[in-house]
Amino acid sequence: MTTPPVRQEYEIHLEPLVSVPLERNLPLGQRLWQHGWLRKAMILLLLAIAWEALARYQDNDLLLPSFLQTSAALWDGLISGELPAKVGLSLIILLKGYVLGIVLAFGLTSLAVSTQFGRDLLGTLTSMFNPLPAIALLPLALLWFGLGDNSLIFVLVHSVLWALALNTYAGFLGVSDTLRMAGRNYGLRGLRLVLYILVPAALPSILSGLKIGWAFAWRTLIAAELVFGASSGKGGLGWYIFQNRNELYTDKVFAGLAVVILIGLLVESLVFNTLERLTVRRWGMQR
Repeated sequence: MTTPPVRQEYEIHLEPLVSVPLERNLPLGQRLWQHGWLRKAMILLLLAIAWEALARYQDNDLLLPSFLQTSAALWDGLISGELPAKVGLSLIILLKGYVLGIVLAFGLTSLAVSTQFGRDLLGTLTSMFNPLPAIALLPLALLWFGLGDNSLIFVLVHSVLWALALNTYAGFLGVSDTLRMAGRNYGLRGLRLVLYILVPAALPSILSGLKIGWAFAWRTLIAAELVFGASSGKGGLGWYIFQNRNELYTDKVFAGLAVVILIGLLVESLVFNTLERLTVRRWGMQR
């Protein structure tokens, strides 16, 4: 039997690719445009300019204060300490209701993926209570818990629980049978299977539910404080908006609304985007 010939080794020298421009060689404008925060800042600037132009055209401070007037009212509220105090009250209550809603949603979905009774329970409860507006439960909460933080926490839990439970359960259902069988082969059952297999695999859906639950809770709290503050004569950011509306300080009303928007933007950018970047995007589960 003859030995096959041995091919001689060789090396090809490649010329550097200079026809395609690298990012560092791009014009300054294109490099800056690659940053998402700058694009969002440009959008906010355009909205502020449009707001200022519309207010000047309207020429009625009582109906629509200008962007500059609202900025001055916001600055005065921050310097005086009134706005930070109101925001602190609202955020403390919001975090209590939000965390409690997360715990209850996780318990319901864990039970739903483990037992048939849990699936029936989750499906029945979400069909009953998910279409019910959280703010509609505030009169009942005031009757049960009185004029206190517990009434607000009750409606916040309702606003967070069902949206998060539905998204989490949908994410659990989307986990492949291969991953489930791999977990069972390692002896994972019940809560350990949920924590080590289902939660990491369903994390994109869970994060989506957390964002939806946060948005529902934030706007429910502001709306509830409008009613709650009118009943008790005190409250957080919602009461600040309601009180200044009664006193016809429209610029302060817009300043309070601006704080609501700014907090929403900060939470979205600093909390949820960071979580997505460190988890699902880093793991290649989301673009």
